[in-house]
Amino acid sequence: MDDSKSSRAGNGRDRLKNVPGIPYEDLRDWLKAAEALGEVKTVKGANWEQEIGAASEVVLHDENAPCVVFDEVPGSPKGFRVLVNFFGGKRKNMTMGFPSDMNKLELTEAFREHRMNDVPLIEPKVVSKGPILENVLEGNDIDVTRFPTPLWHEHDGGRYIGTGSFDITRDPDEGWINLGTYRVMIHDKSHVGIYISPGKHGRIHRDKYIERGEPMPICVVVGGDPMSFLMACTELPYGTSEYEILGGLRGKPVEVIEGKHTGLPFPANAEIVLEGFIHPDARKMEGPFGEWTGYYASDQREEPVMEIKAIYHRNDPIILGCPPQRPPDELARYRAVTRSAVLRENIAKAGVPDVSAVWAHETGTARMLLGIAIKQRYPGHATQAGHIAAMCHAGAYAGKYVIVVDDDIDVSDLDSLIWAMLTRSDPATSIDIIKDAWSTPLDPRISPEDKAKGNFTNSRAVINACRPFHWRDEFPTVNAPTLEAAKAARKKWGYLLD
Repeated sequence: MDDSKSSRAGNGRDRLKNVPGIPYEDLRDWLKAAEALGEVKTVKGANWEQEIGAASEVVLHDENAPCVVFDEVPGSPKGFRVLVNFFGGKRKNMTMGFPSDMNKLELTEAFREHRMNDVPLIEPKVVSKGPILENVLEGNDIDVTRFPTPLWHEHDGGRYIGTGSFDITRDPDEGWINLGTYRVMIHDKSHVGIYISPGKHGRIHRDKYIERGEPMPICVVVGGDPMSFLMACTELPYGTSEYEILGGLRGKPVEVIEGKHTGLPFPANAEIVLEGFIHPDARKMEGPFGEWTGYYASDQREEPVMEIKAIYHRNDPIILGCPPQRPPDELARYRAVTRSAVLRENIAKAGVPDVSAVWAHETGTARMLLGIAIKQRYPGHATQAGHIAAMCHAGAYAGKYVIVVDDDIDVSDLDSLIWAMLTRSDPATSIDIIKDAWSTPLDPRISPEDKAKGNFTNSRAVINACRPFHWRDEFPTVNAPTLEAAKAARKKWGYLLD
């Protein structure tokens, strides 16, 4: 077997010869599928001011906790709901269209092979009708505060309707459509603030419009289907539209409505869509917001404001909530699967051979701690793999530590990864430091002085935790079974742990 397709990442590959499609069309279909798995609970009467956020904090840290739907929220119209914790339990595999018994390394490998490689690009189809048009609010009827948007964390500077949302923008020079996930805070009935970190595709689009002195058309999709949200969170190549990837995954075009005011295409079966413009000079104080690092790292600052020209929503709409918490949490769980797949693909395309597994660890929010397993082929192989992982597109943004290990280590197991680092690396000779790397104002370790200067860079540690190449055959033998033998033992004797 080719080492780049190690059986550690999945004997499950054989049962995926006829890969099923995505088993839902929109968020409501997904909810029905999750209910069929017995993984949905409904809470009635929780308030948005404190209780929904507090309840979400409880479930989002537990990967076996159910999806929760908050209904009958005081102060909101009857039927308006909030859904949290979509990526956990058996439903995380269902969300991606794979068997529920796959472990996380098998899942990320299956995602890489069957949801990334050889996926045809299918352009979206413009339609004139869809559930999203059941309610269209314009002019004086615009009121984004009517939705049951929670105050997710105690010290947040406002209500964030955009946590499980994605934003739609168009490149003004090249015309391609981007779907990106950026936080969205309610200012008042017709204005929301949108924070986008430097370097993100949506930020590049916005900066181009600002340079032109033109308002940027934008749509915010609140309550898209989970696969659309996952794709919007995934680092795809610049110039690639997530709509085309989604069409390829489903085997048919995504049906979209062209917005009346912007002409931007938004999903015909979304739950809620905000349509409007970000004007070049419009700024309001945004934040603070409890972010994916587990801190209020970006504080409060002036950020661009979106003027809402129309709100579209289905009857009884559902907000998809995905608020970041101190990791590991739901945000880290789904990004770990998708980012690990993209990262491995980036490394392979850079020409690094025999990478057997990659895992972007949940405790580092799938960014700050990367584990790379290789079958060493030549001197410097581990160094090459580590530096490429740290600086390729999927690994470059807000990274911190890359640990490269031999292929006998399960990189998704944090204990195994750290054990390898502690026993196979030497602090004085095994660590390379990369300076002035791409980071973000959300990084709590960037000093206030640097943030004030706009210097959002950090350093990276690349740790070679492989057996030293020149005497690897003389390295002490491990007193544990191989990964394959351990997996077979768990399959046979796992009942002893029940």
